[in-house]
Amino acid sequence: MITFSIPTEVQIGDASQLLSDLNGKRILIVCDSFLANSENLKEICHSLSSRNKIELFTKVKPDPTASDIAVGIRELQLFKPNTLIAYGGGSAIDLAKAINHTLVNFGYDKLSLIAIPTTSGTGSEVTNASVISIPERNQKIPLFDRSLLPERAILDAKQTFTVPSQVTVATGIDVLTHAIEAIVGINASHFSDALAEKAAGLVFQYLALATIEPNNEQARSGLLNASCLAGIAFNHAGLGLAHAIAHQIGATMHVPHGRANGLVLLPVIRFNSHSTQAAARYARLARTLGFASSYENDLQCVERLIEAICRLYEQVGFDVSSVVDEAEKQQHIQHMTDCVLNDITLTTNPIQPKRSCVEAIIAAL
Repeated sequence: MITFSIPTEVQIGDASQLLSDLNGKRILIVCDSFLANSENLKEICHSLSSRNKIELFTKVKPDPTASDIAVGIRELQLFKPNTLIAYGGGSAIDLAKAINHTLVNFGYDKLSLIAIPTTSGTGSEVTNASVISIPERNQKIPLFDRSLLPERAILDAKQTFTVPSQVTVATGIDVLTHAIEAIVGINASHFSDALAEKAAGLVFQYLALATIEPNNEQARSGLLNASCLAGIAFNHAGLGLAHAIAHQIGATMHVPHGRANGLVLLPVIRFNSHSTQAAARYARLARTLGFASSYENDLQCVERLIEAICRLYEQVGFDVSSVVDEAEKQQHIQHMTDCVLNDITLTTNPIQPKRSCVEAIIAAL
C-alpha cells in the first residue's frame, strides 16, 4: 500500500505578510546569532511584535547536538512559548524540530512550528527528519518521526538573497542529491517521482544563475521551490547511500553536508547502477531532463546524467577534489564505514552495499 500526504502547509510569498495571522501568541524564534541581526529577521520581528510576545533563541550552531536540544528545552521552560518559528538553514530548522519532538516524547503537547528556510538545501521545512550530531562519537544520526513535521513552511525567496555563492552551490547540490536519491529510493512512487524530477530540473535550470546573480528572484525562488519539492519527495521515497556516507564524513571529517553529498553523489550513482531497476530510473531522469535520447540504452543514459552533473559542477565551480586529510581519513575509515552501514538512510537505497564497497567509495574521496 502507498500512502502519500503533505501534512505541512506550504505558503509561498512575503514572510511578514504570511505571518500576519499570528495574534496574541508567545513566539520563540530559533535562529543563529548571525541571522538574529539580519534586516530580514528584524522586519519579521517588527511585524509580529505589536501583536505578540517575541523572544529569540540564538544558540543555533552548525550540526546541532543533544546538548543543544537540552539548552533549547531550558529556554522553552523559561519563556513558555506556544509557537516556534524556525528561521535559518537546516541546522536551525532541525534543532527546532528536535526540541519540539523531545517535548512530545516527554508527554507535553506539540507546539505549533513554522519553518522559514533561508537557504535552498535541506528541505527540512517539509520533512519528518532531523539530523543530530554526536561529536564524542564522530557520528550523525538522522531522526525520523511524524512529530518532527512543521505545521507550516513559508518559502520567501528574498530570505535567500544574501546567501554566499559557495553556500548557494553546496546547498543546491544537496537539493540535487535529495532529488536523485528519491528517484531510486525503494519507496519511490509516481507521486514522489513527479516532485523529484521537477526539483532536479529546477536545480539544473537555476543553480548557476543564482550564483552569478544572487538577487535574481526567479532563480532564488526556483531553487527554494526545488528544495521543498525534493524534501517532500525523499520524505516519501527515502534517501540512500550518498546521504549515509555524507552524514559520516561530515561528522568525522567536518565536511559541510552539501559538499559531502556532492563528493559522493557520482560514485554512488555508478554503484547503484549495478541494479537494473536503479539504472532504469536514472535513465528515465536523464531522458526527462533532455540529457539523453530515447535511442540510448539505460547505462548510456546513466553516463549522460553523470556528464550533466559534471557540467553543472564545472559551471558553479564545485571542486570534486578531496578536501580531507588522507591520513585522518585512513585513521577513521573503519569507524565511518561502521556508521554508514548503520545509518537509517541506507535502508532505502536500491542496493545494500557490502562493507568493502563503502570503504572503497570513502577511500576514493
